Amino acid sequence: MNIRLLSICSIFFVLITSVTSQAQPTTEYQISFENAVHHEAEVEIHYTNLEDKILEVRMSRTSPGRYALHEFAKNVYSVSAVDENGKELMVTRPNPHQWNVSGHDGTVTFRYTLFANRGDGTYSQVDETHAHLNMPATFAWARNYEHRSIEINFNVRDDLNWKVATQLKHLDGNRYYARDLAYFLDSPVEIADFFMREEMVDGQNIRMALHTRAAEQEVDEYFENVMAIVRSQREIFGELPELDYSEYTFLNCFMPNASRDGMEHRNSTIVTNSKPLDEPLGNTSISTVSHEFIHTWNVERIRPASLEPFDFEEANMSGELWFAEGFTSYYTGLILARAGIQSSEEYVEGLAGGLNYVINSPGRRYHNPVEMSYQAPFVDAATSVDPVNRENTFISYYTYGSVLGLALDLSLRQMEGDNNLDDFMKQVWQRFGKTEIPYSVRDIQATLADYAGETFSDNFFSRYIYDSQMPDYEQLLATVGVSFERANPTRASLGTAVEVDNGRGFLQTNAIVGSPLYEAGVEQGDEIISIAGIPLSNVESIDRLLESMNPGESVEIVFLRRGEEITAEAELAADSTYKTEINPDADSVAVERRESWLSKN
Repeated sequence: MNIRLLSICSIFFVLITSVTSQAQPTTEYQISFENAVHHEAEVEIHYTNLEDKILEVRMSRTSPGRYALHEFAKNVYSVSAVDENGKELMVTRPNPHQWNVSGHDGTVTFRYTLFANRGDGTYSQVDETHAHLNMPATFAWARNYEHRSIEINFNVRDDLNWKVATQLKHLDGNRYYARDLAYFLDSPVEIADFFMREEMVDGQNIRMALHTRAAEQEVDEYFENVMAIVRSQREIFGELPELDYSEYTFLNCFMPNASRDGMEHRNSTIVTNSKPLDEPLGNTSISTVSHEFIHTWNVERIRPASLEPFDFEEANMSGELWFAEGFTSYYTGLILARAGIQSSEEYVEGLAGGLNYVINSPGRRYHNPVEMSYQAPFVDAATSVDPVNRENTFISYYTYGSVLGLALDLSLRQMEGDNNLDDFMKQVWQRFGKTEIPYSVRDIQATLADYAGETFSDNFFSRYIYDSQMPDYEQLLATVGVSFERANPTRASLGTAVEVDNGRGFLQTNAIVGSPLYEAGVEQGDEIISIAGIPLSNVESIDRLLESMNPGESVEIVFLRRGEEITAEAELAADSTYKTEINPDADSVAVERRESWLSKN
């Protein structure tokens, strides 16, 4: 073939490919809510230009932002399928999550009824107050056609004054568009008679659809706090992300029928709360708003390679959650202080909760932060009926990562050169977020080495990420004028919470490894009769009983196990609780560091 003919053929091929690409069929969805009072929705999916083989239609088993399995297919019934001429097609079930449609002519309309009655970030809820839709919990999809664009029509209840809020691209009326299945399933929807507020920031629209009962002024004040959070977080990373369609939507539902939750998505978030109708709006779930918006950078764009691509059919495991969720949690409260929503004193005193949990947990004996992150498929709203030993073996990667974020921030602030975690996160954003190049744990370590030096980075990761050592929080907090000390060093403790009920003491959890009760052989399910000769029938609480005792003192514990009376000796421990407070006597250098750390942007 001569060169000219080859060139003409090449041009022809490009044109044909372009036309074929532009003519790619669109999957059409619609959903209606005639029986909303009984939590039902009717879903219809229209497929065209199908291959001449069985159409595999599935419900997801996972949802973006969740790491455990959730069997959404259990709420799907009355399934049917017809071809282009309305002929009923054969539908079979090869497994619990899938429907196979055979005998079609290239066109299939797939229909089903969905039951939905949990309003949170993972599931869906339909009733006469709203249609709260998390997409994987609501919509089936077909294998091998995930690349196709999607158009959906929401047949809203006009009699209920319903409106639609979502990150999906608006086409017209109540019709919306997603470029592919992954984007569609990552785009939750709130349909209700909600309040809408919006404000432009750097040429992009920040919206809040708020479904609750409140006065207009309450909503205005709440939105002011939301925007204060947005602006403060923008300062951490130096800019807003380039949002799809230049828009971000807070989907906030604070209704008695909702459940408390928050879930991030690429250009939106669901924040839910079971707020009573007559309760003032105030700052309901404002810390969740703070947490989820940070995810716009950290998780949605600064994304672990282990979560790419997201698998909608299997559990998603990641060793980076101590950073993705944990560092996000560190900034959650810090931003509330910087935005003026929480006082510096409240923020500093609140640090003790996370520090107590992580420092005093025996879980560090078993897993480092990376391995704790691997536990997400078992703990992230996962359900099981068999007992577990999480009190002793697990520390939430949210909290674990949060206290490590605190340690890294305060460590960087001690270095020469005005280092801080904000500027490190800017560097991470530029390297992995803005470019949307997925990262690994080693990538974060290498970025810290570039920012603060290889020696510093290697030391931090080897001790606190790949191992389970604890930073010296007393020294670190002192550098910003915050005291960290035992709250009740002379108070005796059994080391495991015990509740007194009808004259018997019951462990509220498994016995904590290393605690006096653990060493004495007392376990959950045992009935404690007496401690130090004092019948529990004569005391109101264990704390009151221990008031007259001292750490190191040996006491006799009598308890029943399967009807047998057992006597054991326990050596009381000192209360291990810490407190954090602003030190009024801190020197000027520490005060200046604290003001820089907590300052409003």
